[in-house]
Amino acid sequence: MDIGLVRERKTGEGRVALVPADAAAVTAAGHRLWVERGAGRKAGFDDADYARAGARLCEDAGTVWSRADVLVKVKEPLPEEWPWLRPGLRLFCFLHLAAQPALLAVLRDKHVTALAFETVQDAAGRLPLLAPMSRIAGRLAVLWGGHYLLAPPGRRGVLLGGLDEVAPARVVVAGAGNAGWSAARTAAALGAAVWLFDRREAALGDSLGRAPGPGVIAGRPMDPATFGEALEGAELFVGAVLLPGARAPRLLSRADLGRLAPGAVLADVSIDQGGCVETSRPTGYDAPVYEVDGVLHFCVANIPGAVPRSASVALSAALRPLLLRLAELGDPAGDPMLAAGINVRDGEIAHPALADPDVSR
Repeated sequence: MDIGLVRERKTGEGRVALVPADAAAVTAAGHRLWVERGAGRKAGFDDADYARAGARLCEDAGTVWSRADVLVKVKEPLPEEWPWLRPGLRLFCFLHLAAQPALLAVLRDKHVTALAFETVQDAAGRLPLLAPMSRIAGRLAVLWGGHYLLAPPGRRGVLLGGLDEVAPARVVVAGAGNAGWSAARTAAALGAAVWLFDRREAALGDSLGRAPGPGVIAGRPMDPATFGEALEGAELFVGAVLLPGARAPRLLSRADLGRLAPGAVLADVSIDQGGCVETSRPTGYDAPVYEVDGVLHFCVANIPGAVPRSASVALSAALRPLLLRLAELGDPAGDPMLAAGINVRDGEIAHPALADPDVSR
């Protein structure tokens, strides 16, 4: 099978979907791998690394797209890439189509078989391609949040962990999945007092019912009264809720911003799926933050792009066995995990979360 790998074009995105070590496994299995020159450069992988792995280097992206039966990349195709979409192509990447209606329409019109990394799911409900990126995003959300709590660049002027004589910052994390737990653990390790919320009590583990304090994760069920109490005076809010394939549920209104401390930071990790805050809108690393009602919003839509080498290695390791399985089968419907990743096929919506607009409500 012919597999294509292209350079990412999204602002601030240096990840590559397949690193040379895993590219070698693809070519060793007898598949042809076409790689756009410079595809891995920002992640620290040279063209020579891919050539040694048996890949065939191409001078331009258009050649890769035209030769590929399966095109793998990290982020969704940008409008400049849409002309390369074509019937019969299998596109395998992060898509987040619930928040990308224009791209959804193009994929349907072009009759592309579009598989989304974020909806590939195993029998236990785990999301093997999304999980490592979520863990990275959760950590970075707290690190960036702590950065923007400094003065400058922000206004609050506090340390997340405080000091012996200074109370720690109050951090509220919504969502106890991969991103949420990663954010909570990172904030707690820095000494913050962390409130972790989720609708599923089982997801909160042994944090459920703990008393908040420095370096403590206090898990609570998501009920309006307790959640509102935790928001009062919070200095960092991390939104990390997820409904696979669906638009993120709205947790904070603009009025809720007034509950946060003056100069607080809001990091909306759910922004890829539309965001969980009324005032959230996607940003990039060229201009990562903006202010609404005194609250600094960090809504970067490709948070792991800040650590392209680490993120690429993690993503590629998770992708390799699934890509080999797809190349072996040809039809992703033949494997339950891959079938869960199909968002669009034969011009029609194939994922139930996209077909039902009420899923996120």
